[in-house]
Amino acid sequence: MRPGKREETGSGDLFRSRLDQIIDMRHELVRLAGLIDWDWLDGELAGCFSPEGRPGTESRFMLGLFLLKHVHALSDEEVCARWVENPYFQYFCGEEFFQHRFPHERSGMSHWRKRIGDKLDALLAESLRVAHEAGALKKDDLARVTVDTTVQPKNVSHPTDAKLMLRAIEQLAGLARRHDVTLRQSYVRVGKRAAWMTARYAHAKQFKRMNRQLRFLRTRLDRLVRDIGRKIEGDEGLVEVFAQPLAKARQISKQRRICRAVQ
Repeated sequence: MRPGKREETGSGDLFRSRLDQIIDMRHELVRLAGLIDWDWLDGELAGCFSPEGRPGTESRFMLGLFLLKHVHALSDEEVCARWVENPYFQYFCGEEFFQHRFPHERSGMSHWRKRIGDKLDALLAESLRVAHEAGALKKDDLARVTVDTTVQPKNVSHPTDAKLMLRAIEQLAGLARRHDVTLRQSYVRVGKRAAWMTARYAHAKQFKRMNRQLRFLRTRLDRLVRDIGRKIEGDEGLVEVFAQPLAKARQISKQRRICRAVQ
């Protein structure tokens, strides 16, 4: 649901400090907050929210965080941490009283970024233009480009034992198929299932079942290595072709995770 607007009360509070009484109202962030047309920005984002459901986080609060993040070259975690410590950050995001805790979940920035999509870049560019024209943002501040990869998908796979053994089985089976080496069984199909189950058991913290699947994979890899060794025995050409893959497979099969006790 479209987020509501926060209305300033203008009144005091006995137990809380008003931000406009403890900060310098001539500060660049204070001047910038007064120059940005927050109502226009909120109207531009109206189409990104459903008319039903729970109201979203205030647009000024989230846009203020993203502007501070880009201006000061911070990550999502850093800008949230500094927001709690910096009264100027809080005033810029629309707070009236000083807050001692961050009022929302940090993951809300990621969810909000996904919801807004490409509109966020356009709104930030317009806000930064206004800040530059008003003198609240120096030209040197725009010379650095900060790339936040918090939600950027990465093509990185952690080399677990299961993945390494499955990869060795697939490579040996494929190499045997290309050189017409007939195997008793390639173990590719059962190896994939064992690696998949290993990951599931590890996620569920069922480590006995996980280790059972690892032993299954290691046994099949050893069988494949011995089968290929018997089939290529006496053929110098095939022995040379399979020498390095077999050596790596044996190394993967023998390696064990080393656990050190914390003293």
